[in-house]
Amino acid sequence: MKANKPSLIMYFLALISAMIFDCMNEDILGTYAKSIVIPAIFFYFLTSNNFKIQKTEAFIFLFCFIGQVYDLMKVEASEIGGVLCFFLVYMLLLKLIVFDHKKIRLRRKDILPLSIVVILIIYLLISVLGLQSASMKKYNFIYTSYGIILSILCYFSYANYITKGSNITLLMTLMTTCYMFSDIFYIFNVYFSYSVVLVLIRDATQILAYFFMVEYFLEKRRTTKKRITQ
Repeated sequence: MKANKPSLIMYFLALISAMIFDCMNEDILGTYAKSIVIPAIFFYFLTSNNFKIQKTEAFIFLFCFIGQVYDLMKVEASEIGGVLCFFLVYMLLLKLIVFDHKKIRLRRKDILPLSIVVILIIYLLISVLGLQSASMKKYNFIYTSYGIILSILCYFSYANYITKGSNITLLMTLMTTCYMFSDIFYIFNVYFSYSVVLVLIRDATQILAYFFMVEYFLEKRRTTKKRITQ
C-alpha cells in the first residue's frame, strides 16, 4: 500500500461517517467525524508530495483548519471567525490561480458560455446576500466582501476551464464549485428551517472541496515538473 493511501481512506471514511451522522442527527458524532477531515487530507497531500509544501499552500491548510474548528465549536464567535478564515483561504487560492496560470485568452466561441457563467455568479451573489439573517447583517461589509472574492475566484476558475479545458482547470473548477455550494447551503441552513437535505449538501460539498483542492495542488505540481523536464 502506498504511503498516501491510509490517509486518503481515512478522509473518505470521515466523509461517509459525517454524512451518516448528519442523517441520524447525531451532532456530537458528526463533529468527531468532521474533525478528522482536514488532518487526513493534509497528510494525504504531504505524503503524495514527498512531504514538501509551499508557504501559500501551508497557510491555506492552516486557515481551513482554523475555520473548520470555528464551525465545529458553535460558539458566539464561530460564525464571523469561520467567515474570516475562509475569506483568507479564498484570497490565497485566488492568488495561486491568477499568478500561476497564463492570461485568459477568449475565443469567439468562449464568449457565450462565459457570459452565462458571469450572469449566474452575479445572480447567485445578489440572491444569497439578500438571504442574510439578522446576525449576518451586523457584518454586512465582511459578508459582501467574502461573496465578491468567492465570485471572482469562481469566475477565474470557470474562465480557465472554458478557455483551456485541461485536467488542472477541471479540478480547479470542481474545487471552487464545491466551495460555492457549501457557502450557499450554509446560508440556506441559517435562513430556512432545519432540513437534513440542506445539511447533507452543505457538509458534502465542503468536505469534497478539500479533496479537489488537494488534487489541484498535486496536479499543479505535476504540470510544473513536466514543463521543467521538457
